[in-house]
Amino acid sequence: MSAPGIRIRPESLSDVPAISRVTAAAFRTASNASPTEELIIGALRKAGKLTVSRVAIHDDEVVGHVAASPVTLSAGAGSWYGLGPVSVLPSHQRRGIGSALVMDALLALSGSGAAGCVVLGSPLFYERFGFKANDALTLPGVPPENFLAVAFDSSSARGTVSYHQAFQARN
Repeated sequence: MSAPGIRIRPESLSDVPAISRVTAAAFRTASNASPTEELIIGALRKAGKLTVSRVAIHDDEVVGHVAASPVTLSAGAGSWYGLGPVSVLPSHQRRGIGSALVMDALLALSGSGAAGCVVLGSPLFYERFGFKANDALTLPGVPPENFLAVAFDSSSARGTVSYHQAFQARN
């Protein structure tokens, strides 16, 4: 899946300020978000836990970003990741950029030997990438229909999922 005129590549150090701006703008009006997503990305980067950090470029400008970081499963299964935040500048939304970023991140994770990935988000959006609600994986305090998983191998994961402490970042 690709978006016309968009190039996706790993972040570079010079992209960091633009990633913060894109993420803040994308989540400013999102109904399901807190105003801290750009802080979470920074905290993950500082902790060395930003496993995937890819940017979407249009006309030499960063217009989107996707992150993925390791998660812990209480049952001990390893090599699982959490997708997100995924952000696209409001002026560039609904052009396939978010979808292209998600696909790119999932390909990077599966190509690196990851067992699977979880995401907190809309089933209407994420099911097209293979994500499904999974009763065996839970995230406390979250409606189960909005916590989705996709396995990259044949193993079955179970347990309570915990995100890195960077997800507690606040102003």
